[in-house]
Amino acid sequence: MSMTDPIADMLTRIRNANMARFNKVDIPLSKVKLEIAKILKQEGYIKNFKVLNEEGNKGVLRVYLKYDAQNRGIITGIKRVSKPSLRVYVKSKKIPRVLNGYGINIISTPKGIMTDREAIKLNVGGELICSVW
Repeated sequence: MSMTDPIADMLTRIRNANMARFNKVDIPLSKVKLEIAKILKQEGYIKNFKVLNEEGNKGVLRVYLKYDAQNRGIITGIKRVSKPSLRVYVKSKKIPRVLNGYGINIISTPKGIMTDREAIKLNVGGELICSVW
């Protein structure tokens, strides 16, 4: 199975698992995905994540999803913005807000992968990976 956009795949797996009310979802591991998972946890969108090493060195990123008291997913939307076919770059001053600040953008900057708030604070732009709300 060839995958042209592993990040879109990660977001889709999270979205689908969230809609199906799964407690956890497994995603093939990569550095970028691990950074995205760290941000999702830090921002309170997921309960936790862990790296599992299975068969040789193929890592698996296991993401534990989070639901509210009514069993609704904390993540109401997660969307890939920049795609391999169409990269989207933003300057720090032009970073769009997600739902008037209720959501976050995850941006890949020269200083690492971070939320839009951090990027604005550090005054760096970069590739707009995805939006979460």
